[in-house]
Amino acid sequence: MGLFGKKKEEKEACGCGCIGGCAAQDTSRGIFVLGGGCAKCNALEASVRAALAELGRQDSVGHVTDFAQIAALGVMSIPALLVDGRVLCSGRVLSKDEAKALLAAEKKA
Repeated sequence: MGLFGKKKEEKEACGCGCIGGCAAQDTSRGIFVLGGGCAKCNALEASVRAALAELGRQDSVGHVTDFAQIAALGVMSIPALLVDGRVLCSGRVLSKDEAKALLAAEKKA
């Protein structure tokens, strides 16, 4: 029971099992940048978007900022690039050409 007789709101567990509804995203399909939204994460996202544009692909790029979900994916250093559930790079910002090479190789696989 909370202050002044009001009952505390109880939060339900979300899909990832945490309390508080972190809005976990399905990262098994698609392209995601993992990180807290810092300048390095945003630079990686910009490089990936530029690489996709040069490859002529219209894929969307998601951004996962929930550190519990990032850790659950096995990533210990950010920023990281996740494509179809596989971590292609972590701990550094890729240049546009590096991102382009990784995305082109991933498309072939």
